[in-house]
Amino acid sequence: MPRPTMEDVAARAGVSRALVSLVMRDSPKVSDHRRRAVLAAAKELGYRPHAMARSLASRTSNIVGVMVSDLHNAFFADVVEAMDTAAQQSGLELILNTGHRSAARERTALSSLLAFRPGGIILLSPVLAAAAIRDAAAQCPVVLVSRASSVAAVDTVNDDGETGTALAVDHLVALGHRRIVHFDGGAAPTAAARRRGYISAMRRNGLEPMVIASEHTDEAGLAAVRSLLTVFSPAHFPTALVCGNDFNAVGAMSALHEAGLRVPQDVSVVGYDNSSLAALRQVALTTVDQPRAEIGRLVVEALTERLRGERAEPVRRRVPPSLVIRSTTAPPTD
Repeated sequence: MPRPTMEDVAARAGVSRALVSLVMRDSPKVSDHRRRAVLAAAKELGYRPHAMARSLASRTSNIVGVMVSDLHNAFFADVVEAMDTAAQQSGLELILNTGHRSAARERTALSSLLAFRPGGIILLSPVLAAAAIRDAAAQCPVVLVSRASSVAAVDTVNDDGETGTALAVDHLVALGHRRIVHFDGGAAPTAAARRRGYISAMRRNGLEPMVIASEHTDEAGLAAVRSLLTVFSPAHFPTALVCGNDFNAVGAMSALHEAGLRVPQDVSVVGYDNSSLAALRQVALTTVDQPRAEIGRLVVEALTERLRGERAEPVRRRVPPSLVIRSTTAPPTD
């Protein structure tokens, strides 16, 4: 069955197409009687305005393009859910795609979103070159999540990664750990701050840092533990791991189990993000919490301010992390 058109609604309501257009744009120039007739006809026919065509006609758009770097990461799903709730309250409509943690794929994904001529773009932890982000910001407002920027047309919302990993190290030190290793996030935009926080906290506690190159995936956590086992025997293995994120931590725990090392009796493990995965009873991961609902709300707030012309200067929101202690950390046994 063909999709109903504005002409079909006009014929059913017995009015002109122009009047239907006014109703769909919520114009105050239409009487209540005719507005009710048009909306009733639209409901009967199942008509919905074409969002892109409407934005082209009005030269404004309530569409917001959202690019997620990794759809497998539950942290991003939680942030997007919070953004969607806030967007609905602001009259915005989100469209979503992913770049699969690849700069080339992200460029294509961003181009696809810009083709909708959105009111704004939200990029969650992109690995795109800064020039591509700057070019997008020349076309519409851009908000970055989990990545810094110095571009005036770009707003940012981040957690304090240095403080987050420092919280993890201090927790482990308080338990009595001294051999604490960090699995970092490689080229991920958040990795450098978390790495700095770990190194700084280790040195502040008089301990020697050890960083293992990794990525924010479970496969990388698995590989990092296997790499450490080529250096340390299970009997002399580090007593604690601070992982780049929750997925990395779950992969690390799988490899520890594979090697006959118990969590937390032999090795304590701390993740980062406090994703829904970490809270599962079977995982019960001690982790650093990024307040996902607050991040989502602040992202939409920043974008809405831009769309309403309430400011031109950039905002740099930084939300404080906190430590959530569960079952994967305990005092060392040696």
